[in-house]
Amino acid sequence: MQFLAIYLYVTAVGFVAAGVLASFTQLVSGEPLRFGIEPRSVLASLGGVLLRVVAGPAILMRNAWRGIRLEKRAPIWFGLSALIAGVWSLFCGSILLELLLRL
Repeated sequence: MQFLAIYLYVTAVGFVAAGVLASFTQLVSGEPLRFGIEPRSVLASLGGVLLRVVAGPAILMRNAWRGIRLEKRAPIWFGLSALIAGVWSLFCGSILLELLLRL
């Protein structure tokens, strides 16, 4: 039971970090973050990839929510997207917490 609580905490850390990063990017740029990358320079492309790796669960869930509400997709796609976003958040949260503990 302890491990489940730890996994849920790490997943929440990853999802909150994704949401904060996606919201901050939308605040700065004025448009929501998408998975597509515009090739400008090598450094900008690498930064964009790292940004989308961390903010990916929030982007995925925003697209899934839009799909179920506006495009009338089947609810199974929302469930699968939530599952993928949860695992992705677990991985991102574990990396972020490991980096925090190493500092």
